[in-house]
Amino acid sequence: MILNKTCHELIENLRKEYVPEHKIHLSFGNCLIEVSASSLKIIDKLKEYFKDFDQISSKNHADIIITFHEAQAPQFEETFEIKKPDPGKTKIKEEFLDIDECRIVRKRLTGMIFIFGKGEHLGIGPCLDNMNQVVNFINNRFIEWELCRGCLLGHAAGIVWNRRGLAIAGFSGAGKSTLALHIMNLGATFLSNDRLMIEKNKNGLIMHGVAKLPRINPGTILNNPNLISLLSKEEKERFSILPLKDLWELEHKYDAPIDQCFGPNRFVLNAPMNALAILNWEKVDEEMTVRQVNLQEKPGLLPAFMKSTGLFFTPHNGCCMPEPSIDNYIKFLSRCSVLEFSGGINFEKAARTCLSFLDTGEL
Repeated sequence: MILNKTCHELIENLRKEYVPEHKIHLSFGNCLIEVSASSLKIIDKLKEYFKDFDQISSKNHADIIITFHEAQAPQFEETFEIKKPDPGKTKIKEEFLDIDECRIVRKRLTGMIFIFGKGEHLGIGPCLDNMNQVVNFINNRFIEWELCRGCLLGHAAGIVWNRRGLAIAGFSGAGKSTLALHIMNLGATFLSNDRLMIEKNKNGLIMHGVAKLPRINPGTILNNPNLISLLSKEEKERFSILPLKDLWELEHKYDAPIDQCFGPNRFVLNAPMNALAILNWEKVDEEMTVRQVNLQEKPGLLPAFMKSTGLFFTPHNGCCMPEPSIDNYIKFLSRCSVLEFSGGINFEKAARTCLSFLDTGEL
């Protein structure tokens, strides 16, 4: 394929060739997303994954319209630019081409193609074999929508307790998702696994979550009774005999359905952000300690929360996202309490501490 047409014409032609006749409406907080697909199986899988946010039908105008097309991924004669791996990574996963104010991203391993920009959003390729990438694309379009409304992006999980919200950030491998799920054991509601968009309001901060199920490893599952059903009998036996260090470093991941593991109505996408917990602890034989900190005095903790917008963010001219500078992150986060957890890792004690702080405002 040669891109001798505009981005709009390219998308229009693909939609005519692979007609997206099946549809689902998703309600992500204040954002209504209409997703159409050429295959009913894609929609069925999305209905199962996003069942907490399926609108069934909607007469309202969608804020975002996305189409997916089950097909052989188109080939392009143009040269794509390689996206450099994130810090600490070596594998090249994506390449991209910017044209006509749109971006085309190609996933190198799967061949999936994603085209977006100027209000257009399309995915084409072996979608059914790569539903995780389909889900991620939907969530990435929502993240861009929230950022352009004036939010900053945070690398954090989120939970809600008695209408008060806690964000959980941490340095690599700290276990923010694991802590969030331990807090869920105590009755909290889930808000987000790995990304938060934070917004100023007159009372402080609002945090917006992403409709992505937690991706957890066997170590997290074996140490949480509400998750153990995710493993087969054979998997429990196989993982239980591994040394603790090997268990926590396994790359094998599982989706954790919130309703299956914790019950219905335990997943929301926005709440006040009353506190941020930063996990600066280590796998050492020491007592866990926690203290309230001022990020102006400890800016070294900020990288645990700051997050690059990444390849799937192409802001339009009216985008209102603040500059993602250290100063702006400090200004935003000065509107909530910040807790630093250090010393040794203790998920159960940390979970109780977090809920107690949300209840009382004191450690």
